[in-house]
Amino acid sequence: MSDQHSFETRAIHAGNTADPLTGAVVPPIYQVSTYKQDGVGGLRGGYEYSRSANPTRTALEENLAALEGGRRGLAFASGLAAEDCLLRTLLTPGDHVVIPNDAYGGTFRLFAKVATRWGVEFSVADTSDVAAVRAALTPRTKAVWVETPSNPLLGITDIAAVAQVARTAGARLVVDNTFASPYLQQPLALGADVVVHSTTKYMGGHSDVVGGALIVNDPELADELVFHQNAMGGVAGPFDAWLVLRGIKTLAVRMDRHSENATKVAELLTRHPKVTQVLYPGLPEHPGHEVAAKQMRAFGGMVSFRVEGGEEAAVEVCDRAKLFTLGESLGGVESLLEHPGRMTHASAAGSPLEVPADLVRLSVGIENADDLLADLTQALG
Repeated sequence: MSDQHSFETRAIHAGNTADPLTGAVVPPIYQVSTYKQDGVGGLRGGYEYSRSANPTRTALEENLAALEGGRRGLAFASGLAAEDCLLRTLLTPGDHVVIPNDAYGGTFRLFAKVATRWGVEFSVADTSDVAAVRAALTPRTKAVWVETPSNPLLGITDIAAVAQVARTAGARLVVDNTFASPYLQQPLALGADVVVHSTTKYMGGHSDVVGGALIVNDPELADELVFHQNAMGGVAGPFDAWLVLRGIKTLAVRMDRHSENATKVAELLTRHPKVTQVLYPGLPEHPGHEVAAKQMRAFGGMVSFRVEGGEEAAVEVCDRAKLFTLGESLGGVESLLEHPGRMTHASAAGSPLEVPADLVRLSVGIENADDLLADLTQALG
């Protein structure tokens, strides 16, 4: 699949070669653990054991690389499995990482509760401030970790600017692109070294699969990641890979609708008297709006807002919503809402990444926008 083809075409065709046996236009689910060898070491297509490689997973990995403009994609059992593999590949005891002051709670937990136990140190910085990132670097910094848009405060980081800072310091830039998806933003083209995804979210798109991904351009780093992926074993199973590959086929049209609906939701919330702040990079008043407009195709489907009355009022909004389903995760076709302080970001309580108690996070789905606006209006009371 040529890089000259449009994103929409690559999403449908990259990695999706017709099955050589039957001509099936969708890659089969190779639900198999091992493969017949034609004599010792005589592998067919390089397949010997499905932890090492599986044809369905290969199709997904080729698709992921094509969509992010990378040389190699790797598919994992979850986003955190992908992150863990990356950390063990890049870092050794004594190394240092700069992480954002607004990040997914599971990512923070991985650094604070797991990586530090084997000697990795980290500092927290506002990655939307290039000077703050530069100030957080040390001689032992091996990676700068960025989420943009961030979770759950929808902060925006200038990927190209931070990439230059990291490169000058001899560190790699890792960008979690989950909120944007490769349709809206391609960090490798902006100078990032590694792109991370929870494919559970927009890539899968239907709240029916858990998965993760890494995409890179550096062939040496790719080989190291492949080694660790096989050695550690947190790979995507064939059915999960197939579900993500199926979801990706409609990623472009879904992201267009997610972004359109989220814009309408954000505009409604800015006018509501009980909402004290709306966090959405598509709003002109958002501090990262200009950077987001420069590096993103559209502004995505995630909206967060703060309400009058503090934590209890925010929880009540979550409880009163009917069409917006109360639940963790995001990126599905259905709209979700949650209270980050008590749910997805509870692990960050008491840390520099603690989120405001009056915050509600929305994953705006692709339902009729008027229905979503009516539900939010009644939930806010």
